[in-house]
Parts: sequence; structure tokens; C-alpha cells
Amino acid sequence: MRLTHGASESDIGALKAWLEREQKLEELRNRGKLAIEERAGTGESGHAMGAGLEIVLVLVGVVAAKLFDEVYEQVKSGVRAWQQNRRAVERGEPPTVEITPDDGER
Repeated sequence: MRLTHGASESDIGALKAWLEREQKLEELRNRGKLAIEERAGTGESGHAMGAGLEIVLVLVGVVAAKLFDEVYEQVKSGVRAWQQNRRAVERGEPPTVEITPDDGER
């Protein structure tokens, strides 16, 4: 997922921490089935846009399509909750979050 429109390093860290505490995602992380990582963002051309502009969720091992879909829905729900929370505690709109599954990895 990529944060856009004025995302700061603190937004990246806050969203990553929020997702790590989402119950289903946390359970998968504790079982070693999911990793949540910050990576340097890349644009369409593949050139780095800056450190920490993307959060990548990696499902580890053989993954059934059902589990992939459950994680994808949980991430979308978690992002919406984080955005609502950020609106409540900070001024201005939170950054837009683009959640794009990598079908090549699915």
C-alpha cells in the first residue's frame, strides 16, 4: 500500500503500527504467516520516491486465495479505521492510501 497526498514519515509509522495491532493481522504475524514491512516507495518507472513511502504486507508460505482475500479486506478495514482515528486526533485530512494487491505474488 502506498500513502499519498502529503503523507509524512509519522503517518507511515502510525499506519504500520495500527495494522500490526489489528487482531487478525496480529494473529497471523504471531504465527509467522504475515510480515508487515516499510519499504522505499517506487513510482511507475521503478525509481525510488523516498524511504518509507510504502507499507508492504507479505503472506509467508503457501497461501489459499481465501486467506489472501481475508487479509486484503482486513487491511482495507484497518486503513479506514486509522484514517478516522487520525481525523479525530490531528488537524487536516489524512493521506490517501492506495491498497493494491500484487497479483503476481498471489
